[in-house]
Amino acid sequence: MSDPSYPAFPVFAFISFVLVLIPLPWHFQAWNSGTCLYMIWTALGCLNLFINSIVWRDDAIDRAPIWCDISTRIIVGVSVAIPAASLCINRRLYKIASCQTATISIAQKKRAVMIDLAIGLGIPAIQMALQFVVQGHRYDIFEDIGCYPTTVNTPPAYPLSFVWPTVIGLVSAVYCILTLRAFMQRRAEFSQFLSSNTSLSVNRYFRLMALATVELLFNVPLSSYGLYLNATGRPIYRWKSWSDTHFDWYIIDTFPAILWRTSTVSVVNFELSRWLLVFCALVFFGFFGFAEEARKNYRRLYWSVAKRFGVVPPSKSPSGSNALSSLKKYVQSSPVKSGGTLPVFVPRPLQLTSTKRDSLSSSTEPSSYQKSEFTASVDQMVIYPDSKTHHSLTPETPSSYTSSETFTLGSSSPTHNHKSDFP
Repeated sequence: MSDPSYPAFPVFAFISFVLVLIPLPWHFQAWNSGTCLYMIWTALGCLNLFINSIVWRDDAIDRAPIWCDISTRIIVGVSVAIPAASLCINRRLYKIASCQTATISIAQKKRAVMIDLAIGLGIPAIQMALQFVVQGHRYDIFEDIGCYPTTVNTPPAYPLSFVWPTVIGLVSAVYCILTLRAFMQRRAEFSQFLSSNTSLSVNRYFRLMALATVELLFNVPLSSYGLYLNATGRPIYRWKSWSDTHFDWYIIDTFPAILWRTSTVSVVNFELSRWLLVFCALVFFGFFGFAEEARKNYRRLYWSVAKRFGVVPPSKSPSGSNALSSLKKYVQSSPVKSGGTLPVFVPRPLQLTSTKRDSLSSSTEPSSYQKSEFTASVDQMVIYPDSKTHHSLTPETPSSYTSSETFTLGSSSPTHNHKSDFP
């Protein structure tokens, strides 16, 4: 029976393997260990399934026993590694949302990375070891699927293997709820903390939160459904002993597609386990593959390759203040056509002095007032024919008297020292 998902699944699996690793360099530089673990485990799972779907297309021959030993360990580890990486992400988001510290030292960053590595690598390693306790024989081979681990459906298999993804997902859900609660309570401290954190921006924080939430929405229900299928889809055998469980260890069971595809439960189980990894990779790339930092790296990579073929990137045109400053420099440095420079206008002050006497004191206090040539030109002087005195058309304020006039403030009205020029 031909595989209806071929060649779609191998193509999508390989594309997902490549895409999920693209944001790895800048997340590694930012010390985002949780997201790095998520990318590495997802890429490893997609590559493993891609190889299996190519090698065992249309047959179930045991042609690569060493590879099958490695492949089955990867499948067991990935089943809990991706929920564990999501737990690392949710744990970090909670610490940021709770704003426990305003600044993070290098020692604290190293400690956080070590804890994430213990969760993201330690839990899958422990799961690989514990699953060996209930592993009936080396592996099985399913046509169109490839190598697959075997787990005897006994009561010890549930705490040792089956429930781990669900338990990790529930712990991540608790952290996710606490993160939302802390974020709503401490918005001001949260924004201040992110402004002082150079490795995590606000946009990246919310993208991580969205990724962890989507992973929780799919992981917990699907892993719970898998538990339900294991408990009801096949009989549960009583645990007898280690030797009974591992009897005929080196036997390899092979299943043609015409057999295992007749069971709806088997088809749902295999197809969900395969396509969910591809979905995780594409969702991660959708959140982080089109971010601003990603586009900058794409442009940098494009021009680094284009320069090898003689393509030069366009120069950036000045804009805003840079264009204005460039224009000012051009005007100041550019000569006129006659070979000289543009004249510079400097206003010349005009000294106007008025002398007055205060009625409260007998002293005389000179005052000086300054006008520009423009103001002086507005206050045009009128010369009457029967007098040599100049009179301004502006109101008689102290600044409007010329230097030839002197007035005295006393008990009576002010009088001029000269004879009135008016009729």
